[in-house]
Parts: sequence; C-alpha cells; structure tokens
Amino acid sequence: MEITTSKNDLLKELTLTQGVVERKNTIPILSNLLFEVEESTLRISATDLDLGIRCSCPAQVKEGGSGTIPAKRLFEIVRSLPDAEVRFKLLENHWVQVNCARSSFKLVGMARDNFPALPDVPKPLASLPASVYTSMIQKTIFAISNEESRYTLNGALLLLKPESASMVATDGHRLAIVERDVQVQGLKNELRLLVPKKAMAELIRLLAEVEDETLVDISKDESHLFFQVGSRILISRMLTGQFPNYEAVLPRENTKIVEMEKDKLAAAVRRVALLADERSHAIRMQVDTDKVEVFSSSGEYGEAHEVLDATYDKDPMQIGFNYQYLLDFLSVVGDGGKIRLELKDEQSAGQLRPADQDAYRYRYVVMPMRI
Repeated sequence: MEITTSKNDLLKELTLTQGVVERKNTIPILSNLLFEVEESTLRISATDLDLGIRCSCPAQVKEGGSGTIPAKRLFEIVRSLPDAEVRFKLLENHWVQVNCARSSFKLVGMARDNFPALPDVPKPLASLPASVYTSMIQKTIFAISNEESRYTLNGALLLLKPESASMVATDGHRLAIVERDVQVQGLKNELRLLVPKKAMAELIRLLAEVEDETLVDISKDESHLFFQVGSRILISRMLTGQFPNYEAVLPRENTKIVEMEKDKLAAAVRRVALLADERSHAIRMQVDTDKVEVFSSSGEYGEAHEVLDATYDKDPMQIGFNYQYLLDFLSVVGDGGKIRLELKDEQSAGQLRPADQDAYRYRYVVMPMRI
C-alpha cells in the first residue's frame, strides 16, 4: 500500500473515527484504524465491536493494499502536520511510514487479518433528513438511562411511520418524547428500533458535517443498525428486548397549567440549585396565582429562594423536582419563548412542554420528589 492524500480531507475523516475507537486496550487491534485502498479512494474503518464506522477520502494510489494504524497516534500526528499532501507507505512487519513536507514518522501497525470484519450494509428501509434525526436526538438523549442493568433503557426508541417520526427515551425517573410529521421515504409499514446511546452521540457528530436536508438512510440486519450519510456509514449493535410501554405513563389529567418564561426559569433554577442538597439535587416549587417560588436547602450550605412571574389561576400547590432533570429539558428548548408546566398534584408526574410548539411536538415527563 502506497498512497497520497490531502491532510485536511484525511483529518476530517480521522476526527469522526475517534469516538468509535476502543480506548481500553483489552483487544489491541481495536485501538487501530483499518486503511483499505480501492481505486482512487482510501477507506477508513474503526470499531469497538459495539459500534463501527466506515468513511473514506480521495487518494492518489501508487500501490493498493491495506493495513492497520494506531488511531489516536495517527490522529495526533495528522492534526499537527502542515496543510500539505500526506503520504502513507506500508513497510515490512506491518509498520507504516507517514511523510508530509519535511516530517516523517514510522508507526507500528498490526496484521490486517486481526481487524474485525464490519458487516455489509443491507438495503435501506427508510430515509429521513439529517435535521430531523439531529433534533430528535438532542431532545431525548439526556433522558437515556446510564445503568447497564437496565439494558432496554440504554437507548432510545425510534418509531418511524410513513408520515411521521418520533423518538422516546426514559431512565425510569423521567421520559422525553418528540414527534414530527414528516414524509419518511421508502417506508411502507411501521418501524420500531432501539438505538443505543453511544450510536446516537456518534450519529450527531456525523450529521454535523452535512446539510440539514441531506437524507440519512437507515437499514438493519439481524443484529445491527446502519445509518448511511453520504459515503459515511455508522454501524451499531442493536439493543434487544422490549422498550417499556411509555404511553401508559404519559399524564392525562394534568389540568393545573403554569406558563413561565423559559430563560428566566432556567436562570432561577441554576441559581437556586447552588444551595441544593448535593445528593438529592432536590428543589421545591410553590405555585400560586401568577407566580412560582423556587426553593432549595441543604444542611451544609444553607437555603435559596427566588420568585418568578407566571400565568396560573388554579389552587396553590407545591411540588419537588430534581433540578438537573429540569435543566436538561430547558437547555434543549429553543432560546426565548415560554414553557408550560402541567401538574396534577404533589405525588403525580409533572409534564413540561414548549408553550409554542414548532414542527416538533415535544413533551417531557418528570417524576416528583418528596420534599
């Protein structure tokens, strides 16, 4: 293998592989990238066995072939190089020589045969614009459970129908659901997929590189999901199991509705949270006619209290929430505007949503805390 490619083209692709490469050196080959030369293209693959990525960049090929190169070291080297052509040459014993301008490096590679084979991409089942995936992931990813024991909650449910797309995530204490009416190209029936959290995070990085209207193809085989964005492919192991019946927990009798300025609420919660208990993250909200009072207290630090203007005309009530759960929601709702807090009583889940819904119907359900 002997090729030459542009530093900037190469760096863009190497950057996208870094989140996939295995950091823990339990299987050494997984900390390497696989380089394969095809005609005038350099194909780059990375995997940690749960997630894989395949991307490519143009190359001038003097000699074909393939080899593996340490991913992190190569990324740091290429990032430090001047804007010039980068030349790769495969040497004996799997070493790889990298030259650029007056710089020269020799990296210890590994046998190409040890690199796990990535599955072939099946025929696409559906296509959606990149902006739809991006918005749905941003509005739900924070609500995914980090507890490995709750396996089916370690991802979000992607529900596609011919004329709509929705995504749901929950960790058992809160639930985020976003829906959008959109033509899902190529889809004839309903498609339900559990997308792992790490795959969602890497997909966001891929989608940041393309225009909003770029179509993303989704496909699956028996054990993998495939997201294809142009020439880049993200491959993820599928989560198996049954996602909870989320529709059963969506509030239906929350008739006490409070409207507040989103930015003012977020700022108040951040300030009051400074004196909240560090373990429980609890704050208390006292709702009364046209105002909301937010309280926190901890035996170690003291107490905080702030009053907000609000629109509310029902009976007074108070309810406790984990302030971090509120901030997670408020940070992904668009700047400005108002949000609605819909309540039933002190023991029932509260529901938040933007007061002025745009193309996306967005709801966030949070279990209350004892206060």
